[in-house]
Amino acid sequence: MALQRTRHFLSFPFPFRITTTTTTFSLLPCNRRPLCVFSLHAQFSSTKNPKDDEHKRLSFTIDYLVDSCGLSPDYAIVAARKLLLDSPERPNTVLSLLRDHGFSTAQISSLVKKRPVLLLANAQSVLLPKLRFFLSIGVSKSLLARTLASDPTILTRSLANQLIPSYNFLKSVLDSDTKIVAALRRTTWVFLEDHTKNLVPNINYMSEMGVPDKCIQLLLTHFPEAVMQKNHDFRAITTQAKAMGFNPQKSTFVLAIHALSGKCNKSIWDKCFEVYQRWGWSADDIMCAFNKHPHCMMLSERKINTTMEFLVKEMNLAPRSIAKCPVVLFFSLDKRIIPRCSVIKVLASKGMVKQDWSLTSLLVPVEKVFLEKLVIKYEEELPELMDVYRGYTNL
Repeated sequence: MALQRTRHFLSFPFPFRITTTTTTFSLLPCNRRPLCVFSLHAQFSSTKNPKDDEHKRLSFTIDYLVDSCGLSPDYAIVAARKLLLDSPERPNTVLSLLRDHGFSTAQISSLVKKRPVLLLANAQSVLLPKLRFFLSIGVSKSLLARTLASDPTILTRSLANQLIPSYNFLKSVLDSDTKIVAALRRTTWVFLEDHTKNLVPNINYMSEMGVPDKCIQLLLTHFPEAVMQKNHDFRAITTQAKAMGFNPQKSTFVLAIHALSGKCNKSIWDKCFEVYQRWGWSADDIMCAFNKHPHCMMLSERKINTTMEFLVKEMNLAPRSIAKCPVVLFFSLDKRIIPRCSVIKVLASKGMVKQDWSLTSLLVPVEKVFLEKLVIKYEEELPELMDVYRGYTNL
């Protein structure tokens, strides 16, 4: 009677499996062990586990993001889910390109954190042409680095199909690269959004209302987000601004559009209204100030309070008088308001100027005019007046 046995080596220290042949034994003397004959047929099949390979790539990616890109381990783990690196070769070329263009370590970290897949981009054929394009229209390296670190989405878009067409449209409206760069400084979305969707209809609507080109350029250059809102919202806001008495042919009209735009601006408006009322302004005072300088309804509570407190408590001005010249609320307290008020207090104490000076004549003129009228004019009688202005002495 024959006996069939098969032996399998289930574990083996090499990354392949050894297959055995089945051997038939005859009955052998009981004092002899049966022999198992096996042959290696070179049937080595890989036992490499795909999950093990993926784990190694994930581990390498996380280490690379931490060591080379400056991400924290937690952010690296999140970013690594969006890409798996096989080697450092390609990402190294991307990092080298960014460093060559003035990106700091922190800016590189921010960019990679937000768009980790950019590490897989071809640095020379994909990224470099986009960087060169923005530099060619006047974007400085420092601004480019800050902009892309804040929102690297722009590097994921096609140069030929998105960025250049957007530039050509902006150039047709703004006339100069300087204005385009200013708009980009405010938001990268002027290059990312389909301009036919909202920008063109909104610009056309302003033209129909009689808004001059220079005012349209002002709004698009400095507050592009206001022009990029949905057309039906934009129409409603422009109608509101006109109903509030703003003249479409003046720059205050487009500034009012900006101040009235967006949910965030609405909450700021409400807060400003409340703060001004606490300082004794009536609703009419507030609307008077708004009509003179719409952005007075976009100031922070702290800025309003610190400026009002100095002018009211230190300079004895009536709060409502400031509503007639709201532009002063935008001036720097330390660099403009206090130095000039220090000069006028000294001159008034010496009887050299009237006590009932106006905000308009004191704070609005440019520095050169102010110095000529109120400092240099009295330098023979009060040679220390310039020191007062510079803050060196109070006399």
